[in-house]
Amino acid sequence: MPVFTRFSGSSQPGDGVPEAEDEPAGGEREESERGATAASGPAPEASRTSLGHRLTRLRTWRTRHPRTARALHLTATALAAALVLGALLLPNTLPALKAAGFARIPAEAVIGAVVVLALPRRPRLVAAVLYGLGLTALTTVNLLDMGFNEYLGRGFNAALDWDLLPDAQAYVEDTLGGGVATAVTVGAVVLVLLVAAVMVAATIRLATVLARHRVRATKGALIAGTVWVTCSALGLTLFGGPIASERGAGALRVHAQRTVESLRDEAAFVQQSKADTFGNTPPGQLLPDLRGKDVIFTFIESYGRSAVEDPIMAPGVDRTLDTSNKALQKAGFAARSGWLTSATYGGSSWLGHSTTMSGLWIDNQRRYRTVSAGDHLTLTKAFQKTGAWDTVGVMPGVQKGWPEEKWYGLDKLYDSRDLGYRGPKFSWSTMPDQYALEAFQRQVHGKKRDKPLMSFVILTSSHQPWAPIPKMVGWDELGDGSVFDAIQKAGKKASDVLTDTTKSREEYGRSIQYSLTSLTQWLERYGTDDTVLVFLGDHQPIARVSGNGASRDVPVSIVAKDPKVLDKVAGWNWTEGLKPDRDAPVWKMSSFRDRFLKAFGSTPHPSKG
Repeated sequence: MPVFTRFSGSSQPGDGVPEAEDEPAGGEREESERGATAASGPAPEASRTSLGHRLTRLRTWRTRHPRTARALHLTATALAAALVLGALLLPNTLPALKAAGFARIPAEAVIGAVVVLALPRRPRLVAAVLYGLGLTALTTVNLLDMGFNEYLGRGFNAALDWDLLPDAQAYVEDTLGGGVATAVTVGAVVLVLLVAAVMVAATIRLATVLARHRVRATKGALIAGTVWVTCSALGLTLFGGPIASERGAGALRVHAQRTVESLRDEAAFVQQSKADTFGNTPPGQLLPDLRGKDVIFTFIESYGRSAVEDPIMAPGVDRTLDTSNKALQKAGFAARSGWLTSATYGGSSWLGHSTTMSGLWIDNQRRYRTVSAGDHLTLTKAFQKTGAWDTVGVMPGVQKGWPEEKWYGLDKLYDSRDLGYRGPKFSWSTMPDQYALEAFQRQVHGKKRDKPLMSFVILTSSHQPWAPIPKMVGWDELGDGSVFDAIQKAGKKASDVLTDTTKSREEYGRSIQYSLTSLTQWLERYGTDDTVLVFLGDHQPIARVSGNGASRDVPVSIVAKDPKVLDKVAGWNWTEGLKPDRDAPVWKMSSFRDRFLKAFGSTPHPSKG
């Protein structure tokens, strides 16, 4: 933004252009100019001529158009003030982004004005630049908070969440293409740099204007400070909020405290992860009441409580659960269902998986890295430790090496490259759930083996953006997956669903119906008298779909033909069938491992941290 200052001889008194302050007069200015010339050396003649020509043209234009120059000056100053005040009062959630929220007096603006008025020219310039950079940081974290609250139901954590940015970029690339992902990344960097440049220009301009009108500005700062203190002391409000605001400083303080607490929590969690109720349990005392059973733990992506209770999604999902429950009952299966409170929300599915399997509350990436690098006993590894089961993982969402395979205790991992799929991707999902389950049956579950099987299966078709969504085909028609080509091409575009909240909610519900149908039909088709299926959601869908203030609860079900299996969990008071009642027990997801191990006969032998 241009800063219009008056050069010697550029205008006459009363032309409407404010005079510049702090400009050396007479001999002082000449001495300053001589010192500058001596320090920097003589400028090239062409440069001096070009600069002088431009300055002459500017002086001439301002002299000829004083009203226009003054209007531009006032407009630029007003815009600078609006930017600074807007940054100081910007909320960190989209619902709070209302015009009434900006009808406040920010303490940071009053303090900033007092500081620049008290400083000489060069320190004032440095302070203005630092203030502008501070506003850039504040704006950036507020925008990140908006995004995280909208998608993950929580604010941005500077100590933990930088690790998620590469995953976010990979998600955009898989969903919308590499070109879009690159454009978004470059756009984000350019946006931050642009905000920094604009904020610094705005603060420099305001500092210059305040210094130029020092007397009036001092009086104004004194009045504003008095009003702020009065409003704060009396608790005066306007449009439902306090008139005296310290929103900017408060936001930075919250982020600083959040960072410090996260670092302390990380150190405490290292010790917590070393203690384990079943850490020293001998193999023979682990899961004795499930010996001989084929046990399958299956996570359905984003299968949350909203899917079975929200008025838009629930009708279709509930019909699917009811139909599936009747079909399984006809095939001889029975089910019990309850609720688990997930450690994550809207994304980061691996945090839900690891929390359920480890019995530890893993709600951030640092905790995940800490525990997965150690030897804390996972539920899946307990099966491996007994030596009584073969243990496998089926993870169509994994597209490269996955070192956590060892921590989960899997003898063999089948990822997207091992399942023989030759059909199209469905947005982020590498293959439809129906195909993944059929490949699991063909390559693993259906084969004869010396030991029963423990399987860890992660389904992906209900992953956002829920477009396009696969459709069920005949199980005998799946082949190599090419049958899904026409279905994928006829499906909705991810870009259309991502930008429409109503469509996102509708398509999310349909994706859950598809995943549930795929899993229950697979069980009906291939389950045996010894099959025990445990399936659950990893987390709720994003806040834009599940709704602001939604719980973190996810449904969990145990399905088996052998009544003795469900008798072991009778004391859990879960609901009969595949849909848990509203008042069914709600446990933290981290409590499931120990409850499951104890229910099926495991004896605790703790290890200490």
